[in-house]
Amino acid sequence: MRPQAQLVQPTPSKAPSFAELLAVAADRAGQLGDDAVLSLAVPLNGGDPMALLPHLDSSDGFRFLWDGAPGLCIAASGRCNGLELSGPRRFELAQRFASASLSRLATPSTCPPLARPRVLLAFGFFEAPLESTPEAIAGVQAVLPRWQLSRHGQHGWLRLQRPLGGGTTARSVAEELWEQRLALMALEPEQPAPITAQIQSRTAWENGYRSAVDQALQLVDGGHLQKLVLAVRQELNLDQAIDPLELLAPLRRHQSGSCRFLWQQKSGSALLGASPERLLTVRQGRLRSDALAGTTPVGEAASELLNSTKDRHEHALVVDTITAVLAKAGLQPRRPRHPRLARHGHLVHLHTPITADCRGHQPLSLAAALHPTPAVAGLPRREAMGWLRSLEPFERGHYAAPIGWIDSSGDADLRVAIRSGTLRGRQLVLTAGAGLVKGSDVDRELQEVALKLGVLQQQLNLPAKSQAANNLSIV
Repeated sequence: MRPQAQLVQPTPSKAPSFAELLAVAADRAGQLGDDAVLSLAVPLNGGDPMALLPHLDSSDGFRFLWDGAPGLCIAASGRCNGLELSGPRRFELAQRFASASLSRLATPSTCPPLARPRVLLAFGFFEAPLESTPEAIAGVQAVLPRWQLSRHGQHGWLRLQRPLGGGTTARSVAEELWEQRLALMALEPEQPAPITAQIQSRTAWENGYRSAVDQALQLVDGGHLQKLVLAVRQELNLDQAIDPLELLAPLRRHQSGSCRFLWQQKSGSALLGASPERLLTVRQGRLRSDALAGTTPVGEAASELLNSTKDRHEHALVVDTITAVLAKAGLQPRRPRHPRLARHGHLVHLHTPITADCRGHQPLSLAAALHPTPAVAGLPRREAMGWLRSLEPFERGHYAAPIGWIDSSGDADLRVAIRSGTLRGRQLVLTAGAGLVKGSDVDRELQEVALKLGVLQQQLNLPAKSQAANNLSIV
C-alpha cells in the first residue's frame, strides 16, 4: 500500500510530505557513486528511543542504545555495513571505516547535529582476545546501522540507511522510512515492564580476588608498578531469560548522571551498563575527557574522599597521565587545579574534567592514545596490561573499553564500559574493579568491589529468589 501523501508534523520540526521525501531520495541517490548507500531521515518528535527500539527491525540481531536522557538518546538496529577485527591498528582502521562509510552517504550540510548519521563502536579492552572462542570479543566492532532513532529534548529524527541495488531503489527506501515513521507515531506510550526475573544463585569471587590483590600489592610495594586496577567477575544465574532493555530501564532512574548503553550483536547476548566515565567527547573541535578515580558510598563519609591521601594519589595518577597523553599528541589540555566530587547513583567519585582544542586530530587516534587510562588499567601501562592478563582469570572482553559513536561531521562520544554486565540468556555476568596503589588495604579493596557489584545489582532491580539463594555461592 502506498504511504499517505500528506502528513504535517507538529512544530518545532516539520516533516516533509511523502512526495517531498521521494524527491529528496531521488536527488540523493543521483549523487551517490559505487557501493551506494542511501541515507534518509525525517523528524519524529516525541517518543522514547528506549521504548521504541523493540519496534525497529533487528532481524539480523543487532541492537544499540545510547541513553543520555535527558540529553542525547540514540536507538539503532540492524546492520547496513560493519567491521570486526583485532590487532594493534584497530583504532586506526575503525576511524578509516567510519570516515569512509559516512562520507559516502551524501548527507547535506544542513542536517541538524541530532540527525547526523553515526557509526557505532564497541572496542575490546585488549587489542585481541587470547583465544578464539564463540564468546571471544574482537578488538573492535563497528556498525553503520540500518535504523537510527535519535532524540534530544522534544526533538527527534528517524533515519534509514540502505544499500541500493538488487531491487532496493530510492523509492522503496523512502516508502520503508515513511511507513516506519507512521507506525512509530501510532504507538501508544508504554511504561517499562516490571522485572520478574530473580537471582537463583551467584558465584563466589572473594577468595580468588584476595589472592590476586595480595600479588598485585607486592608488585606495587616493590616498585614494579605504580598502580594496578584488578577486576573481578561475578555470575548471577537468573530463574528466567530477560530482555536487556528491562534491565536498562531501572538504571535510567538510579543512574541519571551516567550514560546507559546497550550493545547487542545477536539475539540472546548483550552488553549493558551505565557508565559514569567519559573517555572522550568531541564537539565542534573541542575535546573533553574525564579523570574518574577514587570511590566511596554516598553518605557522611563522602566528603572525606577529598582528604584521603590514598584516593587523591590514585586520582592524581589518572589526571596526570591523561594530561600528558593529550600533550604528547600535540594538544594543550586544561584542567581545574583540584578534583571535585561526582555522584553517580549510590557511589561518589573524585572527578576532574580535562578539556582541549582538538581541531586537526581524528577522534579515534586520540582514543587510541588514551585507552586504557590508569583508572581502569594501571601504570606503567604496558607492564600493567601484562599483569592483568596474568592475574585476572577471565577475558575482560568489553569491560572498561571504549563504547560509543562517531558522526558524519567528526563529532564523537566514547564512554568507558564500566558499571556493566553481559547478559546471555539466564546468566548475567557483572564485572567491577578497584585501583591498587601504595597505601591500599586488601580488605578495603574487597569492600570497594563488593560495594560496586552490590550497588549495580540493586539498581538493576534484581532480587534474590530467597534468602538461601541470596547466600548461595558457586565455586
